[in-house]
Amino acid sequence: MGIDLPLIWAVIISFGVMMYVVMDGFDLGIGMLYPFFKDARDRDVMMNTVAPVWDGNETWLVLGGAGLFAAFPLAYAVVLSALYLPLVFMLIGLVFRGVAFEFRFKARENRRHIWDKAFIGGSLAATFFQGVVLGAFIKGIPVVDGRFAGAALDWLAPFPLFCGLGLVVAYSLLGCTWLIMKTEGPLQRRMYTLARPLALALLAVIGILSLWTPLAHEAIARRWFSLPNLIWFLPVPLLVLLSIRALLRSVANGNQVRPFLLTLALVFLGYSGLIISLWPNIIPPSISLRDAAAPPQSQGFVLVGALLIIPVILGYTAWSYYVFRGKVRHGEGYH
Repeated sequence: MGIDLPLIWAVIISFGVMMYVVMDGFDLGIGMLYPFFKDARDRDVMMNTVAPVWDGNETWLVLGGAGLFAAFPLAYAVVLSALYLPLVFMLIGLVFRGVAFEFRFKARENRRHIWDKAFIGGSLAATFFQGVVLGAFIKGIPVVDGRFAGAALDWLAPFPLFCGLGLVVAYSLLGCTWLIMKTEGPLQRRMYTLARPLALALLAVIGILSLWTPLAHEAIARRWFSLPNLIWFLPVPLLVLLSIRALLRSVANGNQVRPFLLTLALVFLGYSGLIISLWPNIIPPSISLRDAAAPPQSQGFVLVGALLIIPVILGYTAWSYYVFRGKVRHGEGYH
């Protein structure tokens, strides 16, 4: 039996996107939590928890995009044609966020507020438009003769916009629980206070999307309620409720690491629900992995490079987070 290259590449791209969501999610969440903290010293600590490692997180986004281009060129062409505007807005947000990271520490005190605003705005824009891209992707992309057949503003619809707001909530909770793990004192206590409403807001978002998605998208409803997908999907809502309950309890008990791990579990459950909803399509509602796949020779050639580079990325990522482990305190950090 031959190697199923489209499946392998689907796993690699899914893994890369998941790693990006996890690692850049709490970075962006920290930026969106900035408006709740006016003290410059608190903001310094918040940024210093991720300043040494944030720029390595985009590696996973590049891996996902490059993998899509190499392994599924049809999907790459169609998705970018359909969603180029929100993707450009997302990248502009990431640029503002990245520039703010570097310039804020070097700016004079009376100019630092400019970079704080760039950090907040960039984080919010990048997160919101990532959610819009996700929502528009779930909604479906019309394709005729291998080309995008819709309009440039098809993504400007209620479902994608709500997905954008939902991702803002999810990343904010990731950032909040990350800061519970990485800070101490009054700043940490404030994060405990914010974690509960954010967790409840995320539960509401998940509930609304769980109802809206099958009601608005007949193909997804059929996929959810057909075998064997139904068997795979049934545990997801129960695990979400259990994770939210455990998260609220861990916050109430003052646990420092568990809230972050439970938030990661919620993100993973949402991501798994997405994959179940779309599988085996790579361009909803009807273009499958194999329909969009590059020739086996191309996929196999690029796979060799991917299998060499992915362990390197995992290695230096793990090492960087290990080196900068522990609490971040006032007066310490990246400069």
